[in-house]
Amino acid sequence: MCGIWALFGSDECLSVQCTCAMKIAHRGPDAFRFENVNGFTNCCFGFHRLAIVDQLYGMQPLRIKKFPYLWLCYNGEIYNHHTLQKTFDFDFQTKVDGEVLLHLYDRFGIKKMASLLDGVFAFILLDTANRKVHLGRDTYGVRPLFKLLTDDGFLAVCSEAKGLTNISHSMSTEVKIEPFLPGHIEVFDLKLSGKVQSVQMEPFHCCTQEPAHALHDPLQTLAAGLDEETVKSNIRSLLENGVRKRLMAHRRIGCLLSGGLDSSLIAALLLKLAKEEKLPYKIQTFSIGSEDSPDILAARKVAAHIGSEHHEVNFTAEEGIRAVDEVIFHLETYDITTIRASVGMYLVSKYIREKTDSVVIFSGEGSDELTQGYIYFHKAPSAAAAAKDSVRLLKELYLFDVLRADRTTAAHGLELRVPFLDHRFTAYYLSLPENMRVPKDGVEKHLLRDSFKGLNLIPEEILWRRKEAFSDGMMSVKKSWYTCLQEHLDSIVNDDQMEKASKTFPHNPPTTKEAYYFRQVFEKLYPGRAQWLSHYWMPRWIEAADPSARTLSIYKPDKDQ
Repeated sequence: MCGIWALFGSDECLSVQCTCAMKIAHRGPDAFRFENVNGFTNCCFGFHRLAIVDQLYGMQPLRIKKFPYLWLCYNGEIYNHHTLQKTFDFDFQTKVDGEVLLHLYDRFGIKKMASLLDGVFAFILLDTANRKVHLGRDTYGVRPLFKLLTDDGFLAVCSEAKGLTNISHSMSTEVKIEPFLPGHIEVFDLKLSGKVQSVQMEPFHCCTQEPAHALHDPLQTLAAGLDEETVKSNIRSLLENGVRKRLMAHRRIGCLLSGGLDSSLIAALLLKLAKEEKLPYKIQTFSIGSEDSPDILAARKVAAHIGSEHHEVNFTAEEGIRAVDEVIFHLETYDITTIRASVGMYLVSKYIREKTDSVVIFSGEGSDELTQGYIYFHKAPSAAAAAKDSVRLLKELYLFDVLRADRTTAAHGLELRVPFLDHRFTAYYLSLPENMRVPKDGVEKHLLRDSFKGLNLIPEEILWRRKEAFSDGMMSVKKSWYTCLQEHLDSIVNDDQMEKASKTFPHNPPTTKEAYYFRQVFEKLYPGRAQWLSHYWMPRWIEAADPSARTLSIYKPDKDQ
């Protein structure tokens, strides 16, 4: 996890502009560097470092003797850097995983380079010899990237939009800041003036394709065939492999544990592999909720079963309400369910940073989108429609769950890892017959659950525990966190404001007082930037006025709750 920032063709003095880079200092609390590009007086890089791999040479922009004309600023982890080094006989000069980008680019060019990377990343690669600037972002946008490009060719790039909102430029009109599209690369010609011109923007990978790097994966080819046992065995080995490769770290690893299926599976696999790899410390797991919340009780069961060093963070509605404005600042969105679910994750991340030495944090993000885990999938009109919606959700992750997971952890200088979004695992799961992936016997994610049945990896009642949205399961069944939030905001937003809501906020007008309040805070922090969110996250195929699963007519709480 790091914060990257760069300008090409700045009209303003760079030392004035670089104060904007400090807006993302939370992403890299270990070091900061600001560097001008020789030969291009109005181009520069800013970098905030969180040291995870190679404590000695990990500072950026990364440059090596072999390619003095290449400058690399990237945020992410490349899990297959050793494999690629051996496969192509690269002569590495550092232990930095990102060095492999320079060798791949030199040998294969930008598009093949990006497609061979097994990992999560956002990068800015400058080639001064060929006067090119390249941007790229991983398949699901697990690592964030935003860009600002003016009509006269001034380009500014940053991990978070807040690092670009106060950038000075010569345009008299407002300039768009937009998220860089996941799974894409963009190439710019760099003019002698330092200004740029976009010459190529194209996808290098889509979640439904087998990734190009699978060819060089040490995990043997999967067993062929679509009989149930073969499929379940492949699911197990791919998910375990996804966790194993993410153990790459020189800092302590921990895991978020809500007590739901996804985080419990990841925590259990993590504990198992940490023993095999003989990690020199005990894995810590973290859950958040009020004392009698379903999540806290379920997480406690799982932690006892797998033998983790478990931490419970107590959470009251008052604390949550106090954190909302700060959370919106970090998220840069006003999406309702994203904000609700982020409050707990933000507070648990704060606890991890202040009270423990765990820095690399595993989590179960991405599973619901991939394995059709949302309750509304029970209402899908057909298996084909469900499969199509699953892909849509995965492609939009960077606007919702992945955004939440990144920003709430990065706010406290932690690095998040999400094994469910492993490229090979997702490509395999999406290649399975549509009718295999739908909810079965009234249970969502049936295939995933069934794959781990009878192994005693996690308690059976957790393996078959119904879906509970993170923001709902944090409080008791009697009163959801979102209900507490809505009751509090009821007195803050008045009916008169609600009546004029669609005039006040024509783009994505809020329809509830809660949504109105979130939007108000967002507009105060990021005026005129409502377009960052194209639409609210909402369930499909069912009458829904609220994104919470608990408001849906098909919601059934577990009996033991």
